[in-house]
Amino acid sequence: MRTPTVPPPIDPSSRIESPVQQWLAGRGWAAFEFQQEVWQAIAQGRSGMLHATTGSGKTYAVWLGILDRLLHDHPPDRGAEPLRAIWLTPMRALAADTTRALSQPLHALAPQWTIGQRTGDTPASERARQDRRFPTVLVTTPESLSLMLTRANAREELRSVEYVVVDEWHELIGSKRGVQVQLAMARLWQFNTRLVAWGLSATLGNLREAMEVLCQPAIAQGTAPEPALVRGRIDKSLVIDTLIPPEPGKYSWAGHLGARMQQPVVDEIAKSGTTLVFTNVRSQAEIWYQLLLEARPEWAGEIALHHGSMDKATRDWVEQGLKAGTLRAVVATSSLDLGVDFLPVERVLQIGSAKGVARIMQRAGRSGHAPGRSSRLTLVPTNTMELIEAAAARRAAYAGRVEERQSPDKPLDVLVQHLVTIALGGGFVAAQLYAEVRTAWAYRSLTQQEFDWALAFCERGGASLTAYPDYHRIVMNEEGVYHVPDRGIAKRHRLGIGTIVSDASMQVKYMSGANIGTIEEGFIARLRQGDCFFFAGKLLEFVRVREMAAYVKKAAKNKGTVPSWQGSKMALSTELGDAVLEMMQRAAQGDFFEPELQASRPMLQTQARLSRIPTPDTLLVEAFTSREGHHLYVYPFAGRHVHLGLASLLGWRLARQQPNTFSMSVNDYGFELVSAQPFNVTPVVDTSVFDTAQLLHDVLASLNSTELAQRRFREIARVAGLVFSGYPGQPKSTRQLQASSGLFFEVFRKYDEGNLLLTQAQKEVLSQELEISRLRATLKKMSKLRVDYVQLRHPSPMSLPLMVERFREQLTTEQLSTRLDRIIRDMENDPG
Repeated sequence: MRTPTVPPPIDPSSRIESPVQQWLAGRGWAAFEFQQEVWQAIAQGRSGMLHATTGSGKTYAVWLGILDRLLHDHPPDRGAEPLRAIWLTPMRALAADTTRALSQPLHALAPQWTIGQRTGDTPASERARQDRRFPTVLVTTPESLSLMLTRANAREELRSVEYVVVDEWHELIGSKRGVQVQLAMARLWQFNTRLVAWGLSATLGNLREAMEVLCQPAIAQGTAPEPALVRGRIDKSLVIDTLIPPEPGKYSWAGHLGARMQQPVVDEIAKSGTTLVFTNVRSQAEIWYQLLLEARPEWAGEIALHHGSMDKATRDWVEQGLKAGTLRAVVATSSLDLGVDFLPVERVLQIGSAKGVARIMQRAGRSGHAPGRSSRLTLVPTNTMELIEAAAARRAAYAGRVEERQSPDKPLDVLVQHLVTIALGGGFVAAQLYAEVRTAWAYRSLTQQEFDWALAFCERGGASLTAYPDYHRIVMNEEGVYHVPDRGIAKRHRLGIGTIVSDASMQVKYMSGANIGTIEEGFIARLRQGDCFFFAGKLLEFVRVREMAAYVKKAAKNKGTVPSWQGSKMALSTELGDAVLEMMQRAAQGDFFEPELQASRPMLQTQARLSRIPTPDTLLVEAFTSREGHHLYVYPFAGRHVHLGLASLLGWRLARQQPNTFSMSVNDYGFELVSAQPFNVTPVVDTSVFDTAQLLHDVLASLNSTELAQRRFREIARVAGLVFSGYPGQPKSTRQLQASSGLFFEVFRKYDEGNLLLTQAQKEVLSQELEISRLRATLKKMSKLRVDYVQLRHPSPMSLPLMVERFREQLTTEQLSTRLDRIIRDMENDPG
């Protein structure tokens, strides 16, 4: 919760007793029922999880309960207190906003107590002040908390911590950053067994499991009270609607309607208050910022751009403009997804599909961010299938069908990093740390053998690095305590702490030296002097590279490219895929009641005429023969990551029965296999090719699994401390980092086959890139569905987008347009 615009009336029958209640009464506020429930649980010494809609009052629900207990246990008139509470936030951008919210009651009720921030953006002078004495309340990030654990006197400094709050827990739980939090929590609980921890979330489908993941160290010790799961329910309306494109047409593919939506989006912004325009990727944000300026040049200075690659000073300026209500609109990526309060924001537009129900609800909550105000999100489809997806997303969101998020299972690279961290932070005894680590949810099944391997890897570099002193990072002294013996190793470890790994980026600077932001090195490497590109809303001309910085000047031309950033496209979630199929079934039954279905009716009726409409009970399989060869289209609606694995698997299994070579393309709805030679489709029609027996073997055989594992190993090597990214101001290039990690990968394969980091790389390829559990579940589901097999005379509206995905890799924009025009003309001229 942040400060409500219109406070709810105070209940005159309630007795004002504690200082916190008096503070509330003085502001004319009354607590919601769920906030009181949280306060009661905290007063009982219970940890827990609070799930409530964005802007409903989560922050004060937990903070005022904690503050009430702190004031009770430590009277404020005794002077400044040591560090008592840590508030973890997943983003540095949230730290300042959170600090302001926590400060108001703290300064009013305990003016001698202090509050501070500690993130990567904290000035050196402030960090030095904290090094002498931590504040009473500290707002920080997972990485900064891990850094605090490397301090030699970490136990003495942190044993006073009584409360830890993990904000936006849904954003962390499914990643290695969440595992980093779990290990830090296990350490803090070991320092203070009476520690109380709370997680906050607005969008999670598996709440009880998420609570257990966070509170597992307390649960494991068996003496803490049972954690409390609190669901906040207040009257806060959520409005999700769609900006219907003019004449969507019978055929549409990815991005087909994007530019056509320029004027409708401009019109919506013009008649609304402050608006957030969300895109899914940074390149799309750059494009839409230019589209808005192109349509309304007079808005220059009233609209802004915000994404994670832009300079921090610029992002801060944009955020302040949103808070002050001086900006008409901001085009943003997930950099503005999370909890910063922008009370003036009235409207949220989502360009393209949000791909998940949780993301839709999270972004909707950026508007009307206060109790009693409505949140409104308008979906802006960029192709006709996204119209159907919009209707499905609205229905799923209103029904509360939110995605679940699971913790990674014992990532050993994070464990290796943690062992060195604790060795720096006062040292450890192996048996004691093994018991402690196993209280973290992710490592609850960690075996003694796996722990011993990680310990030996930190101590000697494993079987293949024993001869290199740089990889002897910890040693055991005579008392049996492991510590870090070398100052250089300690310094490199502290600089490398964290689990966020991205491709090396380069600073983008004006010739004057002023910083603009960062772009991945690979994009800059493709530029020649004089090339122009859009970045941070500006058209820039590339001049030269010097010392890992790209120098630019303002371009005199009016055209340029848009940078592309690495990272996989977001995939359709299972929940949203199922909801889309339910919408398709309604259309197949002639029900076009939803406005989005009515707008997509020409496409759906064309699909029904040329083929079939997919439904939850059927699996649509289409075959088509063209000059390119023989095409097979399958539509499981399982998301692009699963479809990549499925396409590779089916192609390999079909070719095993009858030698053939396939090319493929995938999108969120299905996949295409194309071969020059005809092939037998019977195993697809009778579903025998979807068998899950020997799945792991066949998936690995169907892919270049070694290359995929080597790419994944680059991240693992960095997290485990094998590869050092460089000192501040002296970063290593992408080529250097890739060469180093590639060398380790080959050395381990040849001389250390039992290296568990290699096993982890393969495991992560299967679980994260190919989503093997979803792939297995999808195959089982497909094998039980009735197959609708259709031999096409012309590409169907659902098959054409898959053709376009493949054509884009082979054809220029003009060639692609000519090819599509011919395909559509042939279809329209066919009387049948």
